[in-house]
Amino acid sequence: MTQLPDDNILAQSGLAPTGKSGRILLLACGALAREILDLITLNNWSHMDLTCLPAIFHIHPEKIAPAVREAVAKHRETYDDIFVVYADCGTGGQLQQTCDALGVQMVAGPHCYSFFEGNDRFAEISEDEFTAFYLTDFLVRQFDAFIIKPMGLDRHPELRDMYFGNYEKLVYQAQTNDPALTEKAKDCADRLGLAFERRFTGYGDMAKALKAL
Repeated sequence: MTQLPDDNILAQSGLAPTGKSGRILLLACGALAREILDLITLNNWSHMDLTCLPAIFHIHPEKIAPAVREAVAKHRETYDDIFVVYADCGTGGQLQQTCDALGVQMVAGPHCYSFFEGNDRFAEISEDEFTAFYLTDFLVRQFDAFIIKPMGLDRHPELRDMYFGNYEKLVYQAQTNDPALTEKAKDCADRLGLAFERRFTGYGDMAKALKAL
């Protein structure tokens, strides 16, 4: 295994993949690496390999589609199939267009918060939760690196209300039952001045998409 550092679960494309290995490459966001590796182990998906793009693209979505294009070009002759484990993730449809042009599939949905919740379920509740700020297991672990520091709140904590004044609650979408992570998520909510809600989502539609492969 390689790691670098019934709704329409799959976003379908019409072109056939290329490759000669009999294996599938999962080309994923680095923020999903731990969860994907857990699924590979739990399901004994020994035919799947994982390579990840930098998780920091989470806050630089304009870099995702070009990086996916480059990675597919690099790996496609080695694999029979490449599956992109990203949703749209702020690319404004560019990632889907890139995947269609390359003839590879990707996870359906607007972002990981949606596919972890389940895309249909998220669509139902999103209108009532437009004042919710979401965190996943990864973002709880990396809260300072991905939220506090990029927003400058470590240097200017007085900006908190400007960024988060219109939010009402922090929703922790838990992929695992980890009491320590739950406590850390509560602390994240306190630091942002938000009410706290924990939801166990597991791996949601991402797991369904990988099983469908």
